[in-house]
Amino acid sequence: DARRKESEAKGKLRGFGVNCYIEACGIAPSNLVGQLGARAGLYESATVRVNATGGLVVMTGSHSHGQGHETAFPQVIAEMIGIPEEMVEIVHGDTANTPMGMGTYGSRSLAVGGSAMVRATEKIIAKATKIASHLLEASEGDIELKDGAFTVAGTDKSVAWGDVTLAAYVPHNYPLEDIEPGLEETAFYDPSNFTYPSGAYACEVELDPETGHVIIDRFAAADDFGNIVNPMIVSGQVHGGIAQGIGQALMENCAYDSDGQLLSASYMDYAMPRASDLPFYTVDHSCQTPCTHNPLGVKGCGEAGAIGSPPAVVNAVLDAMRSGGKDVGHIDMPVTPARVWAAMNG
Repeated sequence: DARRKESEAKGKLRGFGVNCYIEACGIAPSNLVGQLGARAGLYESATVRVNATGGLVVMTGSHSHGQGHETAFPQVIAEMIGIPEEMVEIVHGDTANTPMGMGTYGSRSLAVGGSAMVRATEKIIAKATKIASHLLEASEGDIELKDGAFTVAGTDKSVAWGDVTLAAYVPHNYPLEDIEPGLEETAFYDPSNFTYPSGAYACEVELDPETGHVIIDRFAAADDFGNIVNPMIVSGQVHGGIAQGIGQALMENCAYDSDGQLLSASYMDYAMPRASDLPFYTVDHSCQTPCTHNPLGVKGCGEAGAIGSPPAVVNAVLDAMRSGGKDVGHIDMPVTPARVWAAMNG
C-alpha cells in the first residue's frame, strides 16, 4: 500500500500480480508419445568410456546450446565414482561417436539425458567392482566404492579407482575367463513419466496512465525443481526464462500483413527486452521435492521462468489498471503501451 501511494503521488498506478504454474516436461515416455502420433522414441542415450588412467569420456545425445551441460553432467558422474570433475569429459553433437539421441528440448537434458548417463555409469561401476573384487581377492558383494576407491567392507583393504581401470586395459592379473578387458558401456533411458516442476511467481509494476508505459519494478520467483545439481546454473536459467517471459508479456510480437507476409522479420522490427527493461530478480529454488521416477530425482528448469512470468506480469498490469478505476478483466499480450492506453481510455 505504501508503494502504491508513492506511485500515485507521482501520477502513476501500481499493480501486483501473482501466478502459480505446474509444467509437464522431461519429454517423454515413448509409449505415450507413440499413442499421440510421434514417429520417434523419446528416450536418451549415453556412452561412458573409461581410459586406463581413470578418466571418463561421456558421449551423450543431449546437445548443449548454452545450458551448462559441460559443468552439470560431470558433477553427476564424478560424485557417483568419487573422482574430480576434471576427469570427466562431455562429448556431444558428433554423430560419428555419440549413440542415437533425441536432443535437448522440453527441459529434458538432465532428467532424461542425465539419467541415461547414470545408467551407463552404473554399468561401469558394476564391471569395475568385479575387477576390484578380483584384485582384492574378496567377494564382489563385499566391495564398496567410495571417494574413488574400492574397499572390502569392514577392512582396510582397498584399491584405487585408477588401479582398477588400469587393470581393465593391462590385464596381466585379470580374470579373462570371466570378464573381458576394457571399460566402456552404453545405456538408453526411456522415462516412465514426465517430470512436474512447479512454482509461484509475483510481479509488481508501475504504469503511466497517460502513455500506457509499464515498468517492472519488482519480481520474485519460487520454484520446485526437485534435486538441484548446480544451483548457479539453475538460477541462471530461471533468470533467462523470466527475461524471456517479461519480453513476451510486454513487447515481443510477430506481425503479419493481409497476405501473410511476416513484417517483424528481423530485430530491427521485433522488440526484444534489454537490461533496462528488467528488474533485479529474487529467485529461490530451495523447496526440493525430488522426482520419484528418475535416478537423480531431478525435474526440468529451463522453461520455468518463461512459463511462470507472463501471467504474473499481465495480472500485475490488470491490477494497476484496476487501481486506476479501469477494470478491463482481460488484455492480450504483448501488453504494449498502445494496448494499455487504449484499454485505459475505453
